[in-house]
Amino acid sequence: MATRTYRHRGQGPFRPEQLRSGDPYELSNGHPIECLPAGGRGSRANLTGGLAIATDPAVESAGVDTGYASGAFTLRAPDLAVGNVPDAPGWVQGAPPLAVEYADTGQDEADLQVKIRELFAAGTLQIWVARLTGPRRVEVYRPGAPAAGPPEVCYPGDLLEAPGILQNPVPVDALFDPAAAQEAALRNLLQRRGYGSLDAVRAQGQAEGKAEGEIDALRQAVMQVLDGRGLDIDAAVHAQIAACGDRDTLTCWLRLAAVCADSRSLLTPT
Repeated sequence: MATRTYRHRGQGPFRPEQLRSGDPYELSNGHPIECLPAGGRGSRANLTGGLAIATDPAVESAGVDTGYASGAFTLRAPDLAVGNVPDAPGWVQGAPPLAVEYADTGQDEADLQVKIRELFAAGTLQIWVARLTGPRRVEVYRPGAPAAGPPEVCYPGDLLEAPGILQNPVPVDALFDPAAAQEAALRNLLQRRGYGSLDAVRAQGQAEGKAEGEIDALRQAVMQVLDGRGLDIDAAVHAQIAACGDRDTLTCWLRLAAVCADSRSLLTPT
């Protein structure tokens, strides 16, 4: 998110409750920080990263530009927030466990570091800064990192992990490239439905198709045995055999079809 900071000293006069949803400002210690619209590259990246992250099976809530009020004079809105995004109007108290910022041309680096410190102070556990200028890379900040030294830097081919927040690691490319994000989202959505992978879905479909084929073969075998013996197949009996999907029941009927006196007694043997 591109920002324009008004340099200041001391505490400013503004509070989060004085701002409305949609106002182009964040607050840092009571001072306004103008948040400018994202360009094409930035807006696409936000949507891409959100797809890869919000679909993770462990994520219950996520949001874009969610405003977090911490303290009486601070309001910060990460580009992507993971966790602590209630379905309710108004600013959210506290901070998201995971925040993602996209830094493009126009990014105020000094304010970015202040924002990172303020989010950590409010309770954020990890911050990813995805750089849109220069080589694709993601800076991973953890509490204490801005003061303790440079952040961990991850590049395409690396995986981003957020234990306790995300179930799956996120490929760095999934924060930039729509195809990589779609692949990660597909994996996530399949896992939300109980499948480990697309191959698992295919395997289940093949197994179900094979099982249904065997069931249908048993139905046909029961009919053919009755017909081969010259027994009239009652319409009700035909319908019940056609509707049966239980392998053991059909196997039992197949045995009985070889010895029963008529088709009706097949279903009600004495």
